[in-house]
Amino acid sequence: MNIWERLRRLLDPSASMGDDTFILGDGGGSGAGRPPSAEMLADARMRTEALLTRLDRLVEAAPQGKDALEKVGDLSTSLDENLQKLKELFRAPPNKDLIDRTILIATDPPVRAVLLFIEGISDKTVINDNIMQPLMLLAHELRLEPGQGDDAVDRIERRLLAGHQVSRQYDRASIAESLLSGDTVVLVEGAAVALAVETKEPPVRSVGDPKTEQVIWGPHDAFNEAWRVNVALVRRRLKDPRLVTEILTVGEVSKTYVGMLYIDTIAPPALVAEVKRRVEAVKVDIVNGAGTLQQYIMDNPHSLLPSTLLTERPDRTAAYLSEGHVALFVDTSPTAIICPTTFWALLQTAEDYYLRWPFGSTLRYIRLGALVIALLLPSLYIVVVNYHPEMVPTPLMLFIAQSREPVPMPSVVELLAMDVVFELIREAGTRIPGVIGPTVGLVASLVLGQAAVEARIVSPVLILVVATTGLASFALPNYLMGWGIRLLRFLLLLLTTLFGFLGLAAGLYALVVHASAQRSFGVPYLAPLVGTTGPVKDAISTPPLYRQEERPPYLPLLNRRRQKEIVRQWDPQSPQTNSPEGG
Repeated sequence: MNIWERLRRLLDPSASMGDDTFILGDGGGSGAGRPPSAEMLADARMRTEALLTRLDRLVEAAPQGKDALEKVGDLSTSLDENLQKLKELFRAPPNKDLIDRTILIATDPPVRAVLLFIEGISDKTVINDNIMQPLMLLAHELRLEPGQGDDAVDRIERRLLAGHQVSRQYDRASIAESLLSGDTVVLVEGAAVALAVETKEPPVRSVGDPKTEQVIWGPHDAFNEAWRVNVALVRRRLKDPRLVTEILTVGEVSKTYVGMLYIDTIAPPALVAEVKRRVEAVKVDIVNGAGTLQQYIMDNPHSLLPSTLLTERPDRTAAYLSEGHVALFVDTSPTAIICPTTFWALLQTAEDYYLRWPFGSTLRYIRLGALVIALLLPSLYIVVVNYHPEMVPTPLMLFIAQSREPVPMPSVVELLAMDVVFELIREAGTRIPGVIGPTVGLVASLVLGQAAVEARIVSPVLILVVATTGLASFALPNYLMGWGIRLLRFLLLLLTTLFGFLGLAAGLYALVVHASAQRSFGVPYLAPLVGTTGPVKDAISTPPLYRQEERPPYLPLLNRRRQKEIVRQWDPQSPQTNSPEGG
């Protein structure tokens, strides 16, 4: 084989493929014109048969009233037929996750039954102790007989099954949903109804510490991937029967549970209805986390400023619920979505309220200053160096000019190059596993910065600007807000490079107008400073907790007062009044 033949095969791999080479038929093109497969036809046939069976039984049960209509399903009185249909639905025996166990209920004569559950998400100890043992060892007192059908199921449910939650299922779709949730289904010979016993034991990790919202003072528990555990962590802090948990399902394939929490005597009904409407409108195959659902329900998806808040802290979620917000918990996601949110909420942390108000206010001012630095410092550097050197004192300007004298590149090229390198170091430190990630990031920053200055590629002043900007971006408490500010910084830098201070002013004006016009579930994004007329007490600074008598003014709450007007009644310097109770 000559060199040209080798080069041709290297450039065109299809030239070396034989007749037995595996190739997908249409190369990944659209499947709209392809004929349906045997699996798709079988699935459609099963769904059609189930639908026709339900329709026939609905017609028969219609004269008998509402109770009879609620019990209509597509199950048969034949145990073997029901088992076969469910196996076909779950693609067994190729699918090894579906476990079926045929037993004889200990009656005289014995009655056949089948237990079905999904391997890995059901508790086998509960199945053995609370289902199998009662059916196989304790059923002799029931005196069941073959052919009793639904009556036998009723006796088994009331007298044998020790599960704390047992429900009746009349169709295969409901049975499939129960099995995929971790329940165990009991089918009895002669009965066209199944019993679903709760035996859920999904693989979850224990409650751990927060990863991105750490505090020095305050609780150190965080959400995990089990949404029921997350709801329990919130209910531990809000022991109120008015806290409502609604269960929604999203994802045509994933069937992901979404828990929607709100306090029905505080949260506006219109807000609750709007959040529910948006979640139910999500018609996709899979929703695998809060970050995914957030993108489907948030306002202004093209904006760089996040309009929903993701938090991993139960205490912060409980605080927002008590203020009339709605929280969404997505199964398999260790974060909660808070709806709505404001720009100022993205700059707040839980520790602002655990510290005394002077310290909490100081921390907020520091974060606000970090926001300004992370957004404007590179652009201001370009403005001073390229357009308006008279804005700084002459000695400082001479020092900057002297440090830039040996640098061959324009200042904007220096700045962009070092910003890109800083982002690479940040991303590399995040992706490197274990404790060596931060170490690698620190060493890389020192080595690259020192090497760039000594090689006279960048000036020392620019290294200081980039390092200060990066440090300020780390001080922003919200991860998505930090990303938005970093991208907006590059846009402002581009406008400043092209038009100088006028471009920077125009970019800031457009950013303020955009943020003022943006809304989050009907709430102005810059509220309570913009779009509300109520008192502003908890936006930029943190007032004393005993002076925060009312909830935020930007929500049309059912109950605005959160506490008595005078909380420190023991203090002789506090006026004594008979104000209404909070909550």
